[in-house]
Amino acid sequence: MAAVTVENVSMNEQDKMKAAAARKAIDYVPEGAIIGVGTGSTANFFIDELARIKDRIEGAVASSQATADRLKAIGIQVFDLNGVGELPVYVDGCDEINHYLHMIKGGGGALTREKIVAAVAREFVCICDASKLVDVMGKFPLPVEVIPFGAGQVIKKFEARGYKPVLRLDADGKEVRTDENNFVVDLHLERIDHPQELAEDLINTVGVVEHGLFLNMVDKVIVGDPNGPRVMTNANK
Repeated sequence: MAAVTVENVSMNEQDKMKAAAARKAIDYVPEGAIIGVGTGSTANFFIDELARIKDRIEGAVASSQATADRLKAIGIQVFDLNGVGELPVYVDGCDEINHYLHMIKGGGGALTREKIVAAVAREFVCICDASKLVDVMGKFPLPVEVIPFGAGQVIKKFEARGYKPVLRLDADGKEVRTDENNFVVDLHLERIDHPQELAEDLINTVGVVEHGLFLNMVDKVIVGDPNGPRVMTNANK
């Protein structure tokens, strides 16, 4: 999969590609089901599409409070994941994805809940525009959710390993908090040559709740291209 250069594609064009991928994702929404819904700008396009068919589904499980609020605002019932018997599909975006269909997610800070919902769903459908396709992951900073107690010590460990960690702050210079009230540390790695080894190292670091590497989790990827959306299927799933 060759990386796609989008410097000359306007944000409006990127939004059109995201919206087209979101429309295509509706094809994978079963009638009368409770579905999982992701978080972020691309997932929001999918929520907009769900508004058109909301009477055809029972409701949704949200991967963040922001998504839950958005779903409720358009009249879709939001269910607690613990009370759902089956989740046939989860639809979400990504920050980067390579030709193995490994992804970086969590730019919006919802990586832990996103990964939980994705793991529960029978099928994970990712929607993205062509700019998210990369040969090697890592240009996008890798989010890691960290417990606040001792977060400084975790950051020191990351620094010692050469991970170039940066504690995520909001516009007021305060620590960004996840829905679980944890911190987010972004690793500015530039490239990730061995994602599986990195994933194991991160999750085995005491104080880390979850990381944004989603390895071999997605079933289908709908890529919004200038010529229309195309579907990629994970042959390893």
